[in-house]
Amino acid sequence: MSPWSVQPRTDGPGDEDLRMIPRWSMILATVLFIAMQYVFHVVMPHHKHELLPLRIMMGYAWGTLVASYALMLGYVSRDAKRRGMPVGMWMLVCVVGTGGIGAVVYFMLRQPILSRCPNCSTEIAAGDHFCSQCQFQMSPVCGLCHRGVKITDVFCTQCGHDLAEDNAPARLRVYSDQ
Repeated sequence: MSPWSVQPRTDGPGDEDLRMIPRWSMILATVLFIAMQYVFHVVMPHHKHELLPLRIMMGYAWGTLVASYALMLGYVSRDAKRRGMPVGMWMLVCVVGTGGIGAVVYFMLRQPILSRCPNCSTEIAAGDHFCSQCQFQMSPVCGLCHRGVKITDVFCTQCGHDLAEDNAPARLRVYSDQ
């Protein structure tokens, strides 16, 4: 393979969350960071040169704080839309809730991400094992205790039941020696 060839993109575990931040939020965060540097280095009086390290530190600290707030607003705008929540209301709560209180309230009260049942297209919560309308099995569960298991488990981690004995649908069967 040539060193000039394009390598496949390997995304880390948090890259999907970073893609949730819209471009307008990144641009706003950059502008606000630069504006805070302008405020601390040009607008504020700086007659004593021995305070330069303090001005630099405060400019970076406040710039980072304000830029992080802008990035958080962008994330909330996309996340609320993804979860089917009213975006305008939650953006207002985050902007009006000073000191990040609005964001804390949002993250405490946000709805779970919904997915669609492949059988009947009903919206269901991501953690549900069965569809509430058609009983379509969405994820593997133990046949004895009915708790969720991994698709690669041979035995239930909660009760020790042999999962190979269950009559799971073919798409959810575990790997076994059979």
